[in-house]
Amino acid sequence: MEEKYKQEPTNIVKVVLFGPESTGKTTLSEQLAKYYNTTWVAEYAREYLQAKWDKEKKTCEPSDLLPIAEGQMKLENALSKNATNLLICDTDLLETKVYSEAYYVGYCDPILEKYALENSYDLYLLTYIDIPWEKDDLRDKPNEREKMFLYFKETLEKYNKNFITLKGDKKERLTIAINHIDKLLKK
Repeated sequence: MEEKYKQEPTNIVKVVLFGPESTGKTTLSEQLAKYYNTTWVAEYAREYLQAKWDKEKKTCEPSDLLPIAEGQMKLENALSKNATNLLICDTDLLETKVYSEAYYVGYCDPILEKYALENSYDLYLLTYIDIPWEKDDLRDKPNEREKMFLYFKETLEKYNKNFITLKGDKKERLTIAINHIDKLLKK
């Protein structure tokens, strides 16, 4: 049953966009996929939670986290089969874990935590908060961006993940990301 949260084995390089809400992750995911002519994995939580908001006018609840994790891994595993030698992931289960802990007083479902730590990626691109915050139905922490960024950064450090921090405008971020991804692809 828990297999639905696990990555299927592949030989491709996997890069994750990681960071607080409204920091340019989706935009950069799309740019990188286009640049490398590969596939990118959208953030399943956005689709899931927008549908919940549209139907019930409710935001995320703890009971939503495992369905979100399952949907994210289903997408990632399916799309990794279509990728060239690189897969760009707009998020991962570690990001879901961070949000769970931030919103639910340190709580993270043990199943989510297990796979958030077991699934592996070659590089995390931590997006800084120097992009203007944009309001939508799901974003709700415009005044906690610094706090959330530090929590994301500390999580990557705590679990010894390979990461770089991306700052600057879209063009600067894209250039820095390409430089680091190219190094991975040459290995």
